[in-house]
Amino acid sequence: MKSTFLFPRPCYRAGWFLLIPAVIAAIVLSCMNISTDELLDVKVFAILNSEIMRKPEAFTVIRNGISDEILLCLMLIGALLTGFSKLKNEDEMTAKIRYESLAWAVYVNVAVMVLATIFIYGVFYFEVLILNMFTMLFFFILRFHLKLYMLNKSMRDEE
Repeated sequence: MKSTFLFPRPCYRAGWFLLIPAVIAAIVLSCMNISTDELLDVKVFAILNSEIMRKPEAFTVIRNGISDEILLCLMLIGALLTGFSKLKNEDEMTAKIRYESLAWAVYVNVAVMVLATIFIYGVFYFEVLILNMFTMLFFFILRFHLKLYMLNKSMRDEE
């Protein structure tokens, strides 16, 4: 089956290679309450920048610790490559599972965000919004691989 919207097969491994270390690093930094603000402090171009008690700035160069941005990009790119790269045996059934998993991930993500909007407030809600950047891709990857595993297991059991 021709799937023009999927990344080539080698991107699948590259996605896991980016995703797993980035997720582990994010969990460790978060659990140990390690600040990344001072790590890799460099000058960067900012389209928009606002700091507390300062006037917002646009199209300027600022100093910023970019380690958290790098970690975020690694997680997003890794999850994207992992979720949307061709598998070894890409067929109509795999495409169907991929489509259903993506739809399921959207529904679950919206439900989680509605519940978070109703029940979570303050600064913690902002943290939930940040986590929301990943949850849909993570829900999709988990559901897709779980369904593929169940399909492969049922096919092995039939043999």
